[in-house]
Amino acid sequence: MGLTVLLLAGGCAVGPGYQKPKPKLAAAYADTAGSGDQAVSRVEPGTEALRQWWLVFNDPELNSLIDRAARGNRDVQRAVSRIREARARREMVGAGLGPEVDLSAGYNRGRGSENVQLPFGGGGGGASGGGGPPAGAKAEHAAGGNGAADPPADGGGSSRGGAAAVSPFGLGGLPGVTTNLYQVGFDASWEIDVFGGTRRAIEAAEAGVEAAEEGRRSVLVSLLAEVAGAYLELRTIQERLHIAQENLAAQRKALGVVEAKAKAGFATDLAVAQEQAQVATTEAAIPALESAEQGSRHALAFLLGDAPNALDAELAARADLPDLPPTVPIGVPSDLLRRRPDIRRAERELAQATAGVGVATADLFPSFSLTGMFGFDSSDVKHLAEWSSRYYSIAPGIHWPILDWGRIRANVRVRTEQQQQAFLVYQQAVSQALKDVAD
Repeated sequence: MGLTVLLLAGGCAVGPGYQKPKPKLAAAYADTAGSGDQAVSRVEPGTEALRQWWLVFNDPELNSLIDRAARGNRDVQRAVSRIREARARREMVGAGLGPEVDLSAGYNRGRGSENVQLPFGGGGGGASGGGGPPAGAKAEHAAGGNGAADPPADGGGSSRGGAAAVSPFGLGGLPGVTTNLYQVGFDASWEIDVFGGTRRAIEAAEAGVEAAEEGRRSVLVSLLAEVAGAYLELRTIQERLHIAQENLAAQRKALGVVEAKAKAGFATDLAVAQEQAQVATTEAAIPALESAEQGSRHALAFLLGDAPNALDAELAARADLPDLPPTVPIGVPSDLLRRRPDIRRAERELAQATAGVGVATADLFPSFSLTGMFGFDSSDVKHLAEWSSRYYSIAPGIHWPILDWGRIRANVRVRTEQQQQAFLVYQQAVSQALKDVAD
């Protein structure tokens, strides 16, 4: 009957069950219902127009930079590492559903002090002057087999024990007796997940993996936007520099003409000074543009994970500005919940925080465990594998911290507030996304 109750309880998990939030969204963006050049394309999420939006510029150089940035950027690589870390944590938590098994083996040689007073009269060592073990002790030891069962009990040699225990025989074993102990075996423990605390932890870890994956996508989206922006800025600066250099050449020609007219008396000194000032102004603007061009190349190289001057030769030549798309494929507001990685990440973090409430709630209920060990002990290695050298122990247990409920309930309140904070972060992400599109 008790086993049936445990099996039935094992099918449930305490704490709140997660339900994906459904924010209220408008059917369309209020400021994008224009026509002509102001029209927007209502593409469906998942199409190539959204996944590879930079292709609309029809610029092979930009496509190449985007591809290299996605592979070489250090922020993306770090985000990928966080995904691997989250997956490893999920495996660690998932291992809690199964039993833990440890294999051990060891050998111990010990000798008891002859000056230990035995507690059971006759033949003691030390103060009683006996100087040896009780009658039959040496004979028992000489017989081999399991005759050295006493040393593990008093801490004189078992490798399973940890710190040595104090016994009437002292720490070395039988007084005046040298003993050997060979041991091999395993022990296992299993905490049965009756109330679902471990399953909630696995649920939280799984949501953590998905949140890390969305975090990588969010980093990638921001990175590609930065690469495209830096590239367009570079081409714009190069175009401005080219125009400035052409203007400077034309202004120098004009200055030469005015100076020639002034020598012939057909132009005033004021006209010459005005042309000289115009030439000087244009000349002063060129170094700033050259510096900005170099800075844009350095910024692109940094985004690609390269050295600052890695793109100098590749991007030194001026190129035409990319074509701008006639429409912006933004879709409808409900698309944001499916395609924006920052929203999906916030939703997964909300699921993780909700599962954390269940993990904390499970501590209010008793935990059931089953511990056991099996192995072989012998004072002589040739008898170690004999069935008569076996030992075993089976210990089912229950643990219920009923006097610690104040701390546990406080922890549940902490996790509940963390869940509420995650929900507010999710709402903030949705609002920010709608603002970004509207802007």
